[in-house]
Amino acid sequence: MTPNDIPPPAVLPVDREEWHAKLSLSNFVNCYYQYRDLQSFDGCKKILIVGPGQGLCTEVLKWKGYEVTTLDIDETFRPDHVGSVHEMSRFETGSFDAVIASHVLEHLAEPYLDASLMEIARVGRYALIYLPVHGVPFQVRFLAGIRNLDVCFSLDLLNYFEKPDGITPRYMEKQHYWEIGMKGFRRRDMKERMSRYFEVLRAYRNRDWNLSQNFVLKSRVTPGTSRSGT
Repeated sequence: MTPNDIPPPAVLPVDREEWHAKLSLSNFVNCYYQYRDLQSFDGCKKILIVGPGQGLCTEVLKWKGYEVTTLDIDETFRPDHVGSVHEMSRFETGSFDAVIASHVLEHLAEPYLDASLMEIARVGRYALIYLPVHGVPFQVRFLAGIRNLDVCFSLDLLNYFEKPDGITPRYMEKQHYWEIGMKGFRRRDMKERMSRYFEVLRAYRNRDWNLSQNFVLKSRVTPGTSRSGT
């Protein structure tokens, strides 16, 4: 494979103005989980959101007192900085307390994945990386209404034999190059890959938005180095 075979990061192949104007229930659910996960980080104030989307989480986190900076490859979403997550040299090491990349990395070809993880770990002490789950989800959930008992069982169908080539966008209307659950991108595969750059504090399935696998991470990268833990 030569560099010319790898598609560079690009804007979404959809009507971005129309997409930017829409809000769905998943946007609100996702925003709540980001806020909840950020609260688990000690001394977290400065946030970088990679891929701000419709801007809901940006405004909510600002309202809750966070200092928020946004980065996106597409000017349509009105980011503070235009650029790609795999190359964030404009930010110094440790510039942010936490970096949020929610449903972003799957939009990049696989050869850019490690560079993106390394850059997220370099610029932030902590990170929230949320990724889409492939296949057809089946969920059974029991809420007892007492002592916050919440029992959930999830099963994903039709994803076991799917193996993406990592350089062809085939999924989610040709927006995604890969998704969690595919060969090489299963939950354990991604935890192992992320562990090169992060301590995985928590990896969990979003019970309220079953198509999201969420990773709560602490950077292994230290000032003055490009990476550690490999």
